Amino acid sequence: MSTATARYAGNLRSEAQHTASGTTIVTDAPLDNHGRGEAFSPTDLVSAALGTCMMTIMGIVAERHQLDLTGVRFTVNKHMAAEPRRIAQIDVHFHMPATLTEKERTLLENAARTCPVALSLNPEIRQEVQFAYGELVS
Repeated sequence: MSTATARYAGNLRSEAQHTASGTTIVTDAPLDNHGRGEAFSPTDLVSAALGTCMMTIMGIVAERHQLDLTGVRFTVNKHMAAEPRRIAQIDVHFHMPATLTEKERTLLENAARTCPVALSLNPEIRQEVQFAYGELVS
């Protein structure tokens, strides 16, 4: 069984469907590469996948240790290289609860940095990951 199927919708837009759930994702070429920038670009999805993978792995570890990560969030920023056009760097900034102990913080940060997406990306793509601890805003 396939993971996903996709079709080109024209005008530099694609529609991908997750086989198991039927969930659809639309991608659009970015403004700086002939697109309209009206949806995630494929490289935006790679960047978001890194952050969500890290958050998922932290969630698995948190459940194992009875830690509540509800409200944790991240921002992600990608930096593109021109020649050849590719992702050069992905910055992920996590906002974490202040109540975590030093041991719990180390455990979660290590889990994040060893998520499958982080380990699958080309080593030439720099991953800058930061964790800020404080009050979480809903």
